Amino acid sequence: MGDLELLLPGEAAALVRGLRSFPLREMGSGGWNQQHENLEKLNMQAILDATASQGEPIQELLVTHGKIPTLVEELIAVEMWKQKVFPVLCRLEDFKPQNTFPIYMVIHHEASIINLLETVFFHKEVCESAEDAVLDLIDYCHRKLTLLVARSSRGGPPEEEECQSSTPMQLEHHVAPQELQKQAELMEFEIASKALSVLRYITDCVDSLSLSTLNRMLSTHNLPCLLVELLEHNPWSRREGGKLQQFEGGHWQTVAPSEQQKLSKLDGQVWIALYNLLLSHEARARYCLTSFAKGQLLKIPEIWERLERENRGKWQAIAKYQLRHVFSPSEQDLRLQARRWAETYRLDVLEAIAPERPRCAYCSAEASKRCSRCQNEWYCCRECQVKHWEKHGKACVLAAQGDRAK
Repeated sequence: MGDLELLLPGEAAALVRGLRSFPLREMGSGGWNQQHENLEKLNMQAILDATASQGEPIQELLVTHGKIPTLVEELIAVEMWKQKVFPVLCRLEDFKPQNTFPIYMVIHHEASIINLLETVFFHKEVCESAEDAVLDLIDYCHRKLTLLVARSSRGGPPEEEECQSSTPMQLEHHVAPQELQKQAELMEFEIASKALSVLRYITDCVDSLSLSTLNRMLSTHNLPCLLVELLEHNPWSRREGGKLQQFEGGHWQTVAPSEQQKLSKLDGQVWIALYNLLLSHEARARYCLTSFAKGQLLKIPEIWERLERENRGKWQAIAKYQLRHVFSPSEQDLRLQARRWAETYRLDVLEAIAPERPRCAYCSAEASKRCSRCQNEWYCCRECQVKHWEKHGKACVLAAQGDRAK
């Protein structure tokens, strides 16, 4: 591993071996929270490994222990929870949680998994180890990119502050259900950009993909047409104050005039995926119908259909159960959870994997000062810190209490 280690090799192997799928009903439970923390650690270590370019054991461990299908199932399960259970939960009459911290962790789970998959799918052996779950992953990516095109057609990209994803340690002590729903919706933009990268890495493997997978991409979803629509709408670019901005690294960046003729990373992912699907020899040569091929083409994704079948008609019951048993923790439980998150999100690791300098939590300018009490938020000046205190204060106190409990 690189010079900066979050996990020792033995620890990483143990965390990977322990990965498992959770029923929708158990999302947010104690065991689920522990796995979410483990995934965050694996996620950060995978980024450190990739940055150091000194071998990537997390990717190797996931392949060796056959856990890529498990990650895909967890990804789709939390996507379904957000679509089917979360809206019902917010509409319940007695939905008045003292703290929305536990719910936000479930919402954030999808972003954590897709980020890990983006990091490891760069390697072709990871795609091959996904086996039939790659069909479900392609369907997932298609759903995310379709929503991205639809959103750009309705009025363009989200604003700067809307896109900046935060860790649960940065979340306020309590936000209204409507605000929580808004945060979940705004997180979708960055999730979609990660899904685009994952899809591009899958198309890099056209020489080893099954016929059912190729058919899913080329015929069922007609991904080339969807990718062309992305190029036309270009949702990751915008004009702000007469200046060109592009969405990279989790936020909008102004592009210098000398750089404006260069392809952005996301544009590049689209063009490479189009090449792989339309011009590579393998994609054209392997798509021929034989009796064997017809049987292969009948394969369909299973995870979404199975989860929906198992939980159909139970969405409200799941929401009520989770409200009563999962999302109403005591103040002591919240402090313990805050302490665990402080240990998971080590500041030296976060700074090492950050794409650039931190931004002010109030005005989004480049920041150099950190909140001295909780060490979680950054500010460009004392004035911004004072203005942000009304929003940040409760979360700051909670995090500080967690540190003192260590």
